[in-house]
Amino acid sequence: MDHFFRRKRVGLLKPLLSLSLVFASFLMIHKLKVAEKDAVGLKHVRDTPWCGPDCFSYKKRIVKNSLGSSDLPVLSNTVDAQRVSNKTPASWDAQVLNCSEDASVRTQDWFKRLDPRFHQFVLHRHCRYFPMLINHPEKCARGEAHILMVIKSVIEQHDRREAVRKTWGKEHTVDGKRIKTLFLLGSPTTGKDTKNLQKLIEYEDRIYGDILQWDFMDTFFNLTLKEVNFLKWFDIYCSDVQFIFKGDDDVFVNTQNLVQLIDFKVEDHKEANLFVGDTISKAIPIRNRQSKYYIPRELYDKPYPPYVGGGGFLMSSKLARRLFVVSEDLELYPIDDVFLGMCLQKLHLVPEMHPGFRTFGITRRKVSSMNSEPCFYKNLIVVHKLSVQELLRMWNVVHSEGLVCARKVSI
Repeated sequence: MDHFFRRKRVGLLKPLLSLSLVFASFLMIHKLKVAEKDAVGLKHVRDTPWCGPDCFSYKKRIVKNSLGSSDLPVLSNTVDAQRVSNKTPASWDAQVLNCSEDASVRTQDWFKRLDPRFHQFVLHRHCRYFPMLINHPEKCARGEAHILMVIKSVIEQHDRREAVRKTWGKEHTVDGKRIKTLFLLGSPTTGKDTKNLQKLIEYEDRIYGDILQWDFMDTFFNLTLKEVNFLKWFDIYCSDVQFIFKGDDDVFVNTQNLVQLIDFKVEDHKEANLFVGDTISKAIPIRNRQSKYYIPRELYDKPYPPYVGGGGFLMSSKLARRLFVVSEDLELYPIDDVFLGMCLQKLHLVPEMHPGFRTFGITRRKVSSMNSEPCFYKNLIVVHKLSVQELLRMWNVVHSEGLVCARKVSI
């Protein structure tokens, strides 16, 4: 999956990178310590003793949560019986990283013609589930969470995670519905100071207790691994959560409008197969080799099924479990949004288009003043994408009592 193997660095590159990381680490630790002081008094897993570096052993692959206990959630007998019958493990069972390439693929003619950038992905795409470095099985325990906010992030984007925690990702209750938050991370990519970065993310999780991390490299092609590993994690640990919002760490989410949408769907009895967002239909693979989303014909040569922009979408827990089941029978695809569309197609479902989800901005013209108009944000559900400063400012403005908007805003 997009280079599992780390190359050795030579010369002065490693010392220079280490020095720069140390400086950045001091700044980040200072921010985290301030956040830790602010968090004193909250009843949260961050207040419990931390199990220390042994909890994140790369050799033993034994996962522990921030409570210091082993990876065993509190489950009722009913749930245990359900899982036995469904052959779902009671805890995360991918404990050993053993992902050798599928050498048989190299002999096939189509592989020989394939763009070399995709070789590692194809050779390793049979590797689906990976050991967890950080886990929080208690996040969904005791039926406390009604909506789970699941955010894709990378280790270096600490500022984005901080902004999300202060705004739409803050764990609280809206109209009687408890919202919990999790960030999905992989491990540092090649060329990074992996040990320092890992220590930083462990320290961040010690404070907030809201990170799930797997032992695969955090690259674009591996975003699909986040999808399938999360779906399996959810199937194991979150039997009582009703809905999942899944998005990026650079989006604006109006949680009040999100909850209202859920209420409407429940009232209309349309929540069972709920999968709603900014739907993209009749798309075809991009053949421009310079594009981030380039797909060679050897890998996929037909139109895409309908799928939603990955900036943010909402789905029911019932559908998430069905997606997990069908995903296990599909070959992994390097674009995670499209992969979920393939899973939906396998279930004979089409994602619902909703005008409140704007994963390409309020308008695609980035210079348009509409993209910074708070009254639009007050009436929408998801807007992608915003910088940290833009998110914090827009959140404060939208929730200001002084903001006066028309009763209905049209776009």
